Amino acid sequence: MTQPDPAQPDSTQPRPKIVLAYSGGLDTSIILKWLQTERHYDVVCFTADLGQGDEVEEARLKALSTGAVAAYALDLREEFVRDYVFPMFRSAALYEGYYLLGTSIARPLIAKKMVEIAQKEGAVAVSHGATGKGNDQVRFEMTAYALQPDIVTVAPWRDWAFQGRADLEAFALEHGIPVPTTEKDPWSTDANLLHISYEGGVLEDPWTEPPAHMFKLTVDPQLAPSEPEYVEIEFEAGDPVRIDGQKLSPAALLTKANELAGKHGVGRLDLVENRFVGMKSRGVYETPGGTLLYQARRAVESLTLDREVLHQRDALAPKYAELVYNGFWFAPEREALQVYFDHVARSVTGTARIKLYRGNATVVGRKAPASLYDKDLVSFEAGGDYNQHDAGAFIKLNSLRMRVQARVAARAKEPLESVRS
Repeated sequence: MTQPDPAQPDSTQPRPKIVLAYSGGLDTSIILKWLQTERHYDVVCFTADLGQGDEVEEARLKALSTGAVAAYALDLREEFVRDYVFPMFRSAALYEGYYLLGTSIARPLIAKKMVEIAQKEGAVAVSHGATGKGNDQVRFEMTAYALQPDIVTVAPWRDWAFQGRADLEAFALEHGIPVPTTEKDPWSTDANLLHISYEGGVLEDPWTEPPAHMFKLTVDPQLAPSEPEYVEIEFEAGDPVRIDGQKLSPAALLTKANELAGKHGVGRLDLVENRFVGMKSRGVYETPGGTLLYQARRAVESLTLDREVLHQRDALAPKYAELVYNGFWFAPEREALQVYFDHVARSVTGTARIKLYRGNATVVGRKAPASLYDKDLVSFEAGGDYNQHDAGAFIKLNSLRMRVQARVAARAKEPLESVRS
């Protein structure tokens, strides 16, 4: 649908409402005012608390002081971890082999709440501060359309005439929006309970090492404690439920995992990835708790999942990761895959022991009440119901096709006269 953009708005009519995903930073504060002055909307701001801290309430108050007709600040921490992070973890998804999808998995929840607020407020549109070059514009808008097909989406970075930071700051000063006077870190960040991401600025050169002072969740591994720490993670039906015997809610558990792993410098990632829009980008990530839980879960799965089920799950996980990364959380194919992964995860109950030491989370023990590991079968000592003589026939049957190929290849190399005779 085309968005309302009256050249001469009728002042006698109420202005249409729009819901803006608002962070409180300079960019979204400018967007708020731009939506009012250039698009003639009444702006309802929404800030999602996904674990950023005090800045959430500060953003709500700033939105009201900047001209929003209403402002929401919702605590979504438990919902985020319980209904988005943990289901994703059940798939063992890693985007391009490394990335634990910390930003990607937050966007569908934020967009879902934006749509819900739009429905509550009678808003006709939603807006966001994502640029026209990134993935987030796709994630926000795909979710909005999936949940309300006739919603209008407004993406200022794709529409306005500003050419650079100087234009934005001039607009801010014109409309009384405070512009930071302190030197800004030369990169952008996005934070939630699962991770912090860093992009842009000095990081746009993939040869440049990230500045040491940039990281917030993890200690420099070289400066981490000189003694390792052992942590036990307990899972029930695929989800982590206890750390060192203490039962915790999903958000509290991930927070605790972040503290433990971050103290030992675990969870840093420097990645050049492929954006959905077609370009490569360099991102640096801190995911301490997620890295710890990922390693622990794989350890329990190694005991409880059948070989073919595990291999099949791992074959499907990259597709699931791609769907999450590209913004298809509410697509039917992601939901169908989720049913499969949830079914597989039912048997993932057990405990993993992890050693945390200077950037590493190493599995050193695992146990499960329904473990498929049979010591009698695998032991080098005699015993059990495995007959080693059976392995000979097993090997001959499995090598049959290769033996046939080898014979055919050998005949093809024989001299023509030998074959005719």
